[in-house]
Formats: sequence, structure tokens, C-alpha cells
Amino acid sequence: MEKTSITLSREVLSGIDRISDARKSRSAFIENVLRQYLRERAKAERRARDLSIPNKYADELNRDAEDGVEDQAPEQD
Repeated sequence: MEKTSITLSREVLSGIDRISDARKSRSAFIENVLRQYLRERAKAERRARDLSIPNKYADELNRDAEDGVEDQAPEQD
């Protein structure tokens, strides 16, 4: 663990004190909140990266699908 100092408003500290477990320190509460935030942020980045792969090829895949449908459609006289 590294020690650091941060400045928080009285309002934020009051909110932390109101909702945190009295048996844990403010530091533990803030660390848990930040860990959760970092996990969610990493998950969002993975989702965005995963979505970018099919999106990169979406136009080509859509054209291929349209060509396949056209090939299957019966010819009209």
C-alpha cells in the first residue's frame, strides 16, 4: 500500500460517513469505490474493443448478406 493525500469536500466526506460501514475506514471505502470504478471502466473498454471488430467489417458483411439473399430470391418474369 502506498500512502497519498487527497482533498475532499465536507459534503463528500459526510456522504461517505453516512453510507459506509462504520467498521471500515474512509480509506477502505474510497479504495473499494475506486476499484469498482476501475473494473467497470476496464469492462467498458473491453466491450468497446469487442464491438469495434464486427463494426469494422459491418459494411462488407451486410453486402455479402444482401448478395446471398439476392442469389436465393426467385427470378421474376
